[in-house]
Amino acid sequence: MTQLDLETLKSALKALIVKECDKDIDPASIGDDVQLIGGALELDSLDALQISLAVKDRYDVRIEGGNEGRTALATVNSLAQFIINARTTTEATG
Repeated sequence: MTQLDLETLKSALKALIVKECDKDIDPASIGDDVQLIGGALELDSLDALQISLAVKDRYDVRIEGGNEGRTALATVNSLAQFIINARTTTEATG
């Protein structure tokens, strides 16, 4: 796997969120620390599932339910860091 650049990843994740959650907004308008689920974007549990499936497909990173999922899907920053950490761990052990 290639090394992910944090800023590039965050931009890609914003675009992924807009596409997967069928939002009619500019991805760049999503702040890095804006609450994703239940926040101003009005994302719900179905949106969280859509994002999780897309992250699995695109980045080969699985987001588990419970606290791990809530933490990972809190903001774009937390989601990007979760993906980077998971891929770094996979590369180190794989």
